[in-house]
Amino acid sequence: MRRLRCFKWAWISVWLSSIVFAQKTLTWEETKRVFEAANPTLRAGRVGIQESRAGEITAYLRPNPDLTFLVDQITPFGTNPYQPLSYSLPVLGGSYLIERRHKRDLRRESAQEATKIAVEELADTERNLLFDLRNAFVQALQHKAVLAVARESLNYYDSVLEVSRDRFQAGDIAQIDLTRLELQRVPFETDVQTALVNLRTAKIQLLAILNDRTPVEQLDVGGPFDYAEILTPLDEFRRIALENRPDLHAALEAVEKARTDYRLARANGSTDPIVGLDVARQAPEPYYLGVSVTIPLRIFDRNQGEKARTQLDIGRNQQLVEGTRAQVFSDVDSAYAALQTDLTLLRPYKSRYLRQAAQVREAISFAFQRGGASLLDLLQAQQDYRTIQLSYLNLVGAYLSAANQLNVAVGREVMQ
Repeated sequence: MRRLRCFKWAWISVWLSSIVFAQKTLTWEETKRVFEAANPTLRAGRVGIQESRAGEITAYLRPNPDLTFLVDQITPFGTNPYQPLSYSLPVLGGSYLIERRHKRDLRRESAQEATKIAVEELADTERNLLFDLRNAFVQALQHKAVLAVARESLNYYDSVLEVSRDRFQAGDIAQIDLTRLELQRVPFETDVQTALVNLRTAKIQLLAILNDRTPVEQLDVGGPFDYAEILTPLDEFRRIALENRPDLHAALEAVEKARTDYRLARANGSTDPIVGLDVARQAPEPYYLGVSVTIPLRIFDRNQGEKARTQLDIGRNQQLVEGTRAQVFSDVDSAYAALQTDLTLLRPYKSRYLRQAAQVREAISFAFQRGGASLLDLLQAQQDYRTIQLSYLNLVGAYLSAANQLNVAVGREVMQ
């Protein structure tokens, strides 16, 4: 039995060590690389860009020529019905549409503008998906930090309990006081379990965005969970946003495409002649040639509707550019204001509150162990310490979320 128990504990140790060694820790840069390689939405967007480039080939194709073979003057009911082909006229002809006013070049230019828009739209999709990814990553870091604080508080309280049990054995405190102290351990243990559940949930959300099937127990996240002062002024963030926001670039490209489409609509309203050439044989001459030019008369349809629509589309897209530009400024200003607010709240925590809460807890705990403080004072000091720590972590999480929002507003990572 003893040998079986030793084998059981040895197997558990090996299993736990295998989990530890198989654990995958992701930093933010590694998380981005996995996301860019595995996210199905980004993969589909890249295929869409390839499709758009294939459309450029189609847009620049030349018109196909037409080939006609004709046999005329067949006389099955003539004077000699047994020779119906004696007066036949075989004709071989071909025709080709000549496109005028650079229609082919304009079609390719319009298709190229569509590809540029597709590229910017994919970049904008990636920008928004990275915002969700960064939020999930920050949530995982935050809950990991909260778990560390909860465990530290539980361990600290356990050390207080050990001292209190020694005092009870020495007769310094009553049984009821020791029992009350042991009952107050329940909230600290609950905090640890709640933090574990929240951390697991954050990891599940992160894995879902990454399209990763790694077990939750084998995933960990690593990186700094802290804040930094903002040294860049607001106007600089605005300038960077105007240069980098892909949705603004897509709106500007849409204006250029609308202008190209208007020029194409005007070109499509012009007449394209069809030039034909035919070769025939008719007795007594062996062969003869014929040339034809077909000019469509554009009396009713001069592409008026497309001309009007594309001209209106230019103005519509210009208004969309102004709206997008205003949204860029709004996004940057809002994220910057949120960052400033979080920094204003975080500074006193870093400079005073965290240190003061730790000092008060240590002083009250020291006094309680020597009978100079009440149980209520000890519990209140521990509760204040926990509240300050959690408030600080929540503020850091809010700061990192606001920094993530500023990165999205600017269009690239300007805050780590």
